[in-house]
Amino acid sequence: MITIVKADGVAERRQLDAMRSRAAEKNADIELIVKDIMEAVQCEGLPAVERYSLRFDGQAPYELSNQRLEQAYRACPSELITALEHAARNIRDYNEKLLPKTQEWISPDGGRVGRIVRGLSRVGIYVPGGTAAYPSSVLMNAIPAKVAGVEEVVMVTPPTENLSDGVLAAAKIAGVDRVIAVGGAQAVAAMTFGAGFIPRVDKLVGPGNAYVAAAKRSAYGRLDIDMVAGPSEVLIVADSTADPEFVAADMLSQAEHDRLASAVLLTDSMTLAQATGKEIVRQTGYLSRSDIMEASLRDFGCVIVCDDLTRCVELVNEIAPEHLEIMTRAPRELLPAVKNAGAVFLGAYTPEPLGDYLAGPDHVLPTSGTARFFSPLSVDSFLKTMSVLEFDRAALDPISQEIVTLAEAETLTAHANSIRVRSK
Repeated sequence: MITIVKADGVAERRQLDAMRSRAAEKNADIELIVKDIMEAVQCEGLPAVERYSLRFDGQAPYELSNQRLEQAYRACPSELITALEHAARNIRDYNEKLLPKTQEWISPDGGRVGRIVRGLSRVGIYVPGGTAAYPSSVLMNAIPAKVAGVEEVVMVTPPTENLSDGVLAAAKIAGVDRVIAVGGAQAVAAMTFGAGFIPRVDKLVGPGNAYVAAAKRSAYGRLDIDMVAGPSEVLIVADSTADPEFVAADMLSQAEHDRLASAVLLTDSMTLAQATGKEIVRQTGYLSRSDIMEASLRDFGCVIVCDDLTRCVELVNEIAPEHLEIMTRAPRELLPAVKNAGAVFLGAYTPEPLGDYLAGPDHVLPTSGTARFFSPLSVDSFLKTMSVLEFDRAALDPISQEIVTLAEAETLTAHANSIRVRSK
């Protein structure tokens, strides 16, 4: 089911190039449709949103009441509520510990300088509907925003016939301020420009289909976005001490996301590679979604056997995976050499689903190699900063001439004059 290759400088390169091809290219038809939707909503506002919602979802947008959220909360099994509230506590605790503070201090020149940290005013969270309804994603997107001090968190989700009780309960637990039933590119457009009762937001986060992704790309610049995420992926580095049953289980847990998901094992042990391949076949036999897992592992999964763990880590940094699991004799010893990864899971008992649901760090992570320059969603994602400066004459006078010199070197005489008039 899964390809095993011995790294020789060529074979592994071929496999990695295939993995990179998963990043979907822009579809010209989708881009054109989204462009029309964005322009229509910008010009017409809510009537355009209603028109597209009726066309694509068969339902005009509407806002859900607090009573509806309470009803969904009560309708959920008690064990689900317990798990969601446990996850919410851990996510909140994690982000509270990361929260940066406003700071001011006296500069070497005697003036007061610093940075003010504030939450954004309004944030939108897109939550897919249908079979892609994930309550955990509501928590992961909303709670860091609330910890950051965002004044209003607005969740949008397609107006499907049966809205997910789990998703609505998660919105209540996370403290979402408003929930609006509207989806697709028209929802993104509405939050970009504002449309009737659907407000304009400062930032939009959350996953969606190709139309939502295209709309987020189009909206960027008018508002901020988290990222345009590609297919999910896990990369596992393991040595001969790893349990092949664990390794296979973690690869399959990623492969079940969709046919474009990628699960890759890097190891210095051919014995582990072969045993993992056998375990994948065995476990697939009793798991649901086996057709999806088989397609994912066949097309975008592989096992690469390297000469040593040093080469494994070199490939990690080149791939920059969304999820990186390290299952070696001493996993923390490899951590200093890891430069590029969305989230790192150390040890045999730190599987990727732990991060997906309960540990606290966010599961909204950079994909498709973008961990080279993007970071996970966190409280930082919902903050903005302002510089603050305060000098009196005693602090300004001694440095006035240097400021004038710099301004005149750039031929900005009015800048220089602004200083001179204060130095008389």
